[in-house]
Amino acid sequence: MALLSKLPHKKMKEKATPPIVRLFRLVRLLLQVVSGILQSIVYPYCSRSIQQRMMKNWAKGTLKTLNITINVIGSFPNRNHQRALLIANHVSWLDICAVMAVCPTQFVAKSEIRNWPVIGFLSKRVGTHFIERAKRSDTARLNQELGNVLIAGERVCIFPEGGTSDGTQTLHFHASLLQSAINAQALLYPVAIRYLDTAGSICHDAAYTDISLAASLRKVLCQPRIEAVLNCNAPIYSAEKNRRELARMSEEAINRNLSQPAYHSESEKPSYLPNA
Repeated sequence: MALLSKLPHKKMKEKATPPIVRLFRLVRLLLQVVSGILQSIVYPYCSRSIQQRMMKNWAKGTLKTLNITINVIGSFPNRNHQRALLIANHVSWLDICAVMAVCPTQFVAKSEIRNWPVIGFLSKRVGTHFIERAKRSDTARLNQELGNVLIAGERVCIFPEGGTSDGTQTLHFHASLLQSAINAQALLYPVAIRYLDTAGSICHDAAYTDISLAASLRKVLCQPRIEAVLNCNAPIYSAEKNRRELARMSEEAINRNLSQPAYHSESEKPSYLPNA
């Protein structure tokens, strides 16, 4: 037993990147952030096609800096797909970059992020939709706002769990913001996200749960390579369905992709708002 208990630790030590490599990646990441700030200054004044290209290229560059590769399964909506709402499980802050690198889209974030240094500035410049989670009335406001965005032909991505999971079990999918898909008669694309290490196992160090952003970044930098697997399911038509049906159908599709049981909950919380 004592020998077995030492094996995982030994394996982690062998896989950790050397300090000099971590430092090099961190410097490159800081330069990538600076590049994002500079691009965000002109971003609002560019055409939508240029904005999407900028968003996609920046996200790809950020993932490349962290040595994270993308493996896409299924087909994401392209520019010709109107009124597309992506609904994904939430594992890490890396999720946003992973989705943007494949399918540039607008996101929903908690209002507190608006005041965060750098991240708040970048979020506002690229059109992130913020929500006051403490205000029940803000759900209706945001549903209307997202519905208008979808009708205008933009893509939107939400994380309905209300927080991040460790990548081994999804949390309950809250349905409150799915009313926007019904309002806009949009197509719902369930997206399953998972991160794998070099051995092909779930990369627990990619998960952003119960730690600071700095600690999470350190864990990611220590990984020699991470594979982000994005499985985009066939779209669900929102017509003649209610938001709870859409939430359960999306949850089931994503859990099938992840080969894990669904999280069961007795009640729905209409006022519960997705986290960033």
